[in-house]
Amino acid sequence: MPASPSSSAQAAREAVAHRLRDLRKEAGLTVVELAAACGWHYSKTSRIENALTGPSASDIRRWCAAAHADGQARDLVVQSINAESMYRQWREQVRAGLRHVQESRGQAFRATEHFRVYSSGLVPGLLQTEGYALAVLRMAAGIHDVAVDDSAEAARARVERSRIIHDQGHRFVVVIEESVLYCQVADQDAMAAQLGYLLTAGALPAVSLGIVPMTTQRLRWPEETFHVYDNRLVSVELVSAEVSVTQPSEIELYVQAFEQLRSMAVYGADARALVVKAIDALR
Repeated sequence: MPASPSSSAQAAREAVAHRLRDLRKEAGLTVVELAAACGWHYSKTSRIENALTGPSASDIRRWCAAAHADGQARDLVVQSINAESMYRQWREQVRAGLRHVQESRGQAFRATEHFRVYSSGLVPGLLQTEGYALAVLRMAAGIHDVAVDDSAEAARARVERSRIIHDQGHRFVVVIEESVLYCQVADQDAMAAQLGYLLTAGALPAVSLGIVPMTTQRLRWPEETFHVYDNRLVSVELVSAEVSVTQPSEIELYVQAFEQLRSMAVYGADARALVVKAIDALR
């Protein structure tokens, strides 16, 4: 697993790495000495201690044995497995196709009452039109070299899943940066349709659409795109993977970030004016 820019995934891995380093030092062993006791090159010890390489369960047991800390091996193995599972490689997700990714999230959507979505780059999937979704997913298929490009089917599945915004029992608070309105990932007709749909969707009773103006005095810089599902899960989108955050303390950090970003946004007539301005810019 490559090092993650996500605070959640990387911090979890670093916690394991730091504990292993502390055990080595408490045992009075140098990096070279521990490596010799474990039967590997000293560079592997350095990579693990610097959280560049995630240790296997066997690595942890050998490390703890060398440091005379066998009693801590089990907890560290569990902690390491949890850290690695937070980070899911995008290529693994799309192995079964882009449509599968869209459909696999349907249950999580239906189980969520309060959606909080922040996007700094694209119109969020919940508010995408089929034309816009097709352009985004076709781009994703090309970037990630998907074996079978099923982006058309995936786009239809995404739109079908998004019909949840019309169902009772759910509330959606969506915050986007104004620059999202000008990020032309689709052709002019598809962009116009997408922006027009934002006007429609933003007027739905269950949807609160906020837009952070480019001219606003910021309280917080733009963040990576993330979704908060009730208070039980945060999904963070990165270049190489999607990180699932389930630790309550980490979820609270994202909720706080969302509230700060939401406080900078404009709503109602002011938000609609920004969307209309972007539509006019397409002409």
